[in-house]
Amino acid sequence: MAKPAQQPPVVHSRGPDPIDVEVGMNLRRARRDRGVSQSDVGDALGITFQQVQKYERGANRVSASMLVKAARYLGVRAADLLPPDDNVKSSEALLRRLADTPAAGRAVEAYCAIPNPTMRRTVLQLMRALSAHPDAVSDD
Repeated sequence: MAKPAQQPPVVHSRGPDPIDVEVGMNLRRARRDRGVSQSDVGDALGITFQQVQKYERGANRVSASMLVKAARYLGVRAADLLPPDDNVKSSEALLRRLADTPAAGRAVEAYCAIPNPTMRRTVLQLMRALSAHPDAVSDD
């Protein structure tokens, strides 16, 4: 009898899972498109606005039941809140994420204005280190 194929090892990394982040961005976009506050969503779902914030940042995972409830409240399909099936982070998804982060444009402009390549690499290293830190402060 043939042995079943082994699953690839699960890689654990710091910070939220990219899928959770994308679900959160899609939730935020749907909420904002409808002019609904985080408090309104929280009240409708029986959770606090702080929990909605955590979902939108991808800091906490949205359960399947909560995803369906949120989609119904916002008048979208649950599938609309999920990432695309291709599992490849497209440039379109990156652009949406940048558009949803108020300070991102200013950060990119400032980064590109740094004339010294070594300094740019140092800034990038700093940004990566801060983004992996659980207590990193958001200025958005």
